[in-house]
Amino acid sequence: MLDFRLGNRLIGTKQTPLVIAEVGINHGGEVEKAKQMVRDAYSVGAECVKFQMHIIEDEMVPIAKESVPGHTKESIWEIIEKCALTVEEHVELKKLCEDLGIIYLCTPFSRAAADTLESIGIQSYKIGSGECNNYPLIKHIAEFQKPIILSTGMNDLESIRPSVKILKDAEVDFALLHCTSLYPTPYEKVRLGAMQDLINAFPEVPIGLSDHSVGNYACFGAVALGASIVEKHFTSDKSWPGPDIPVSINPLELKDLIIGTRAIHVSSGGTKEILDEEKPTINFAYSSVVSIKHIKKSEIFSRENIWVKRPGGGIPAKKFDDIIGKTAIKDIEKDVQLKEEDIKWDCSE
Repeated sequence: MLDFRLGNRLIGTKQTPLVIAEVGINHGGEVEKAKQMVRDAYSVGAECVKFQMHIIEDEMVPIAKESVPGHTKESIWEIIEKCALTVEEHVELKKLCEDLGIIYLCTPFSRAAADTLESIGIQSYKIGSGECNNYPLIKHIAEFQKPIILSTGMNDLESIRPSVKILKDAEVDFALLHCTSLYPTPYEKVRLGAMQDLINAFPEVPIGLSDHSVGNYACFGAVALGASIVEKHFTSDKSWPGPDIPVSINPLELKDLIIGTRAIHVSSGGTKEILDEEKPTINFAYSSVVSIKHIKKSEIFSRENIWVKRPGGGIPAKKFDDIIGKTAIKDIEKDVQLKEEDIKWDCSE
C-alpha cells in the first residue's frame, strides 16, 4: 500500500511529496479569513488545504475550561469556542477548494464532527496527534472507508501499532505523519530519526512529517529521508492573532516549501555512476598526462618532465603513476598530451 489517492492526487514514495497547508484555526473563527488563506495557498501552488471541524459539546466536557495549552493563555475550550466554524462555513470552504481544484482536508475532533464531515461529502480525513491513541474514534472514522492521514505526535510505536491495526483491519488507505507536539518545536526536538523509525516499523505505509518548527528546514530534511507528505501551519498574515500563528508559514514560505520539496524529491535516489549527460564535460574537465619539458627519445618519464593538465582526451591522469619510470619511444615536444604509442611500456625489452 505504498501508493494511495487523496481525490485525484496519488500519494507515495515515488510521487512528488504532498504539501498540506494547514489553516487549522488560524482564521480565528472568521470564514472570510479562511477563504483568503485558501486563495493565497492556491496562488502559490498548494494542492491541499486543511481545516479543523469542532463540535464542542461532543468534543469536550466543561472541565476543559480549566485546561490551558502551554503555548496559549486561554483554555482549550475558549480557543475552540472562538475559532469553531459552522457546518455551512465548512461547506463554503469545501466548495471553494473544489472550484479551485485543490484538496479540502479536515480534522474531526469528535464523533459528531466526523459524522458531519461525512455528511457533507468529504473525500478523506486527517486525524490529529491527540487522537492517535483514541482508538474508538479512529475505528469510527475508518468505517467510512475513506483515505486517512494520521499524525503521531505524543505517541510511541507501541501506542501507534493498535491504530495501524484498526486501519489495516478496516482495509482503508492511510499514511502516518511523524510529529512533535511542541509549539514551536526546537530543531533538536524535531527528531527526523523518529520518522525513520516509522518507515522501518511500517514499511508498507507512506510516511511523512507534520512539522511545528520555525521555517521549512525540517520539512526539507524529511523529504530527503523519504517523506511522502509534509504539513505546515499556514497563514496569510503573520500579524494576525492566534495560538498557531507563531509556527505558521506565510504564502512566500509556502511557495518555497512547495518548490523545495519537489526539487529535493527529484534530486533523491540514483546510483554513483557516470551519466551519459556528463560525458561532454569530461572532454574539458578531466586532465591528461602531458609533457612539461622537451623529452628526447629513450628518456625516462619522471615528475620532472611530465605532469597532468586539462583537457581530457589523452592518457587520463589516473594512469600517471603507471607512466613514471617508462621510456619515450620518440622525441616529444613540450606541452603536448602523451599518447599510448609514445611510451615503451615493457622496459625489459
